[in-house]
Amino acid sequence: MSAKIELSVIVPVSESRYDGTQELYLEYKQALETTGLNYELIYVLDGPYPDVELALTKLIESGEEKLRIIKLAKYFGEATALKAGFKHSSGELIMTLPAYQQIQSDELPRLIALCDAKVDMVVARRWPRLDSVFNRLQSKVFNQILEGLTGADFKDLGCSVRVLKRRVVDEIHLYGDQHRFLPALAYRHGFKIVEEDVQQSQKDAFQRVYSVGVYVRRLLDLLSVFFLIKFTKKPLRFFGLVGVSIATFGGLILLYIIGDRLFAGVPLGNRPALMLSSLFVVLGAQIVSIGLIGEMIIFTHAKKIKEYTVEEIIN
Repeated sequence: MSAKIELSVIVPVSESRYDGTQELYLEYKQALETTGLNYELIYVLDGPYPDVELALTKLIESGEEKLRIIKLAKYFGEATALKAGFKHSSGELIMTLPAYQQIQSDELPRLIALCDAKVDMVVARRWPRLDSVFNRLQSKVFNQILEGLTGADFKDLGCSVRVLKRRVVDEIHLYGDQHRFLPALAYRHGFKIVEEDVQQSQKDAFQRVYSVGVYVRRLLDLLSVFFLIKFTKKPLRFFGLVGVSIATFGGLILLYIIGDRLFAGVPLGNRPALMLSSLFVVLGAQIVSIGLIGEMIIFTHAKKIKEYTVEEIIN
């Protein structure tokens, strides 16, 4: 009878970014062997990666029994690849690693050891950073916007190295590009999270400049996570606040115009502000209505939505 798997390590290969597969696998394996845990190492191929598949297949043929490969039918995104890895993993402790050099692999045992009885998730932070000032600046801006929107104080959500317990992935539903925000979503559920400084790999110290579309998508992802964390079960608070603000602004302008007409005799027919203020009032009312519809939908499905995590039951 084979020993029970204690640690599942998941490596998603997505977005066509990966380093020398066999070399990186052996680095990860060497670090994991020092933990003394019975582990499995699962590579999830998010679409066709023939060179990566060939390299991994050769490793299996050479006797690497702890290595498994999951091939997705086409590109679905890294969040879906992680979900597939979670579903097919066996360990109560799960580690996610990138398919490229990001941190020094000898840091992995220390991160695993930190995920003890009092900690649900350990997030790696590359510090000190070895890459360019531009990289550090965009990372800082991204994390500060996230903190301002959600209250989750993380310094390096761009790092894919995380250790978490099985109950975390059982509670959190990932989709789209939300894999970057897994710690923030876990924070929303009340899990105990530790961010630990680790040594960045020299091979990770290159300047990253993305297209405008990527930055727009990241901003939209931030807004979606903000809404999920703050207003999942109370959409009226968000839409109501926005709608009432817009309607109030339009109403004040409308009152001013009506006052001008009644007391100063200013005609209304040639004043575009009348139409604009009326549009603001109608728009505000429509946004509030969206919030009310959202509240009715949430009320209907409230029994199916779990928004809390039990830390401990005593006696």
